[in-house]
Amino acid sequence: MTLPLILVVAVAENGVIGRDNQLLWRLKTDLGRFRRLTMGKPMIMGRKTFQSIGKPLPGRETIVLTRDAGFAAEGVHVVHTWDEAVAKGQEVATRMGADAVAIAGGAEIYALALPHVQSIFLTRVHTAADGDAVFPDFDRSQFRETRREDHPKGGDDEHPFTFIDLERRR
Repeated sequence: MTLPLILVVAVAENGVIGRDNQLLWRLKTDLGRFRRLTMGKPMIMGRKTFQSIGKPLPGRETIVLTRDAGFAAEGVHVVHTWDEAVAKGQEVATRMGADAVAIAGGAEIYALALPHVQSIFLTRVHTAADGDAVFPDFDRSQFRETRREDHPKGGDDEHPFTFIDLERRR
């Protein structure tokens, strides 16, 4: 059985997802959602995204997709093609007893994943951010919205934002 691929991303109103390989906002509520959505699952991410995090995240297994044949990091699976990443994700998810494989960025990995994902867990950050990494365009009509939850700015969240869950239409 092939487990679904789920994509988890926070995107500013203007499509920006990062700058200089860093997040552009402090949203503790969104980080909690990311943790809940990815816990107990393998996560596919690019090398730069992994390096920005700096280490494998607890309770998850990290699959790093990179063109850099010399890249190695302790505690992660390194692959060099999208197909290898998906195969490794399926293998690891089965071993972990996970119900999905999570796609965790960055922009190039999201572009590779979008044609294949079953679900998108989007956090729309209500700001226009200045950045160099942009979430790729995709055909929104291929997905239906299943949940929307607005959150105000405040406390540990420096911008208002909306959680939007999308499922691929069958």
